[in-house]
Amino acid sequence: CKILRCNSEYVAATLNLRGSNRNAAYCNALRSYSHCTRKTARTCRGDLAYHSAVHGIEDLMIQNNCSKEGPTSPPRPRPPAPNHQGFESLDICNYEKSFLYKHGQPPSYQHCAAFGDPHIRTFRDDFHTCRVEGSWPLLDNDYLFVQATSSPVAKGSNATVTSKLTIIFKNMKECIDQKVYQAEIDSLPAAFEDGSVNGGERPGGSSLAIRERSPGRHVEIRAEYIGTTIAVRQAGRQLSFSIRAAEEVARAFTEEQDLQLCVGGCPRSQRISRSECCGGRVAAETARALCKEMLPVEDVYFQSCVFDVVTSGDANFTMAAHGALEDARVFLPNAEKLHIFQ
Repeated sequence: CKILRCNSEYVAATLNLRGSNRNAAYCNALRSYSHCTRKTARTCRGDLAYHSAVHGIEDLMIQNNCSKEGPTSPPRPRPPAPNHQGFESLDICNYEKSFLYKHGQPPSYQHCAAFGDPHIRTFRDDFHTCRVEGSWPLLDNDYLFVQATSSPVAKGSNATVTSKLTIIFKNMKECIDQKVYQAEIDSLPAAFEDGSVNGGERPGGSSLAIRERSPGRHVEIRAEYIGTTIAVRQAGRQLSFSIRAAEEVARAFTEEQDLQLCVGGCPRSQRISRSECCGGRVAAETARALCKEMLPVEDVYFQSCVFDVVTSGDANFTMAAHGALEDARVFLPNAEKLHIFQ
């Protein structure tokens, strides 16, 4: 895929446009850019940078009233400025930099989390408490597959907790080999399944990296090539998952990939009402007091904490809700959306 060459030719052609014919020259450069991307279409079909470039060109042509037919700009040598940073020196495997370079603004981000019973906070900030026993996909798109496996919190209980997480980072040509991360209760490795801690031997291998924030308790995976950060935690006898993903990445799926708890929440048949909380192992007032220490604001994180402590009898669930809230504080693009009240 030669998209980098198209990008750098466009940068060179538009770098020093001045004077009255600036707009005509700019339209010529955009038509050349468009022609170059069409020539690479077959080899670049699965490339995120290619699709961003195609959409960016369309938008810029509309904004500058450029016609699709017309003259194109001749290829120019790059000006010999010693400190000039062209697109080629911007890492194609740094999503945020390349997005900013193409669109003139940073990308938008979305946040999803699954913790406790499990409770799901979707990319749209909907909040569900789910039954979902067995394996369910949290995400299934062109770049990521995340599956959570749940089992009952106690024998005979309706409530379930996440006991296993599988995360697959799909192969991306310039950047990373396919990598699989698996966590189970009492096994939160600080490496991928093949023992590596990054995206492999490719030029952009370091754009995927895993690090331990707290041994056996908290692992963070940064996928810079898709503008995504994932946190996996263990609190008590359950796992939790949080993600901050670039909006374009979160939306990169087809109609067939329609079951994703992060996108649509849990199916209606799998939802539990937190208010109809059952005969619990701990009195509700005791649970409220325990949760209030960790979660002073009585939002859905607090309500989820009370529900989990009552149904499981395990005070460690206060840590699960607190960890999810802390991840949201770091990951949410809009701090006003941190607390959800229902």
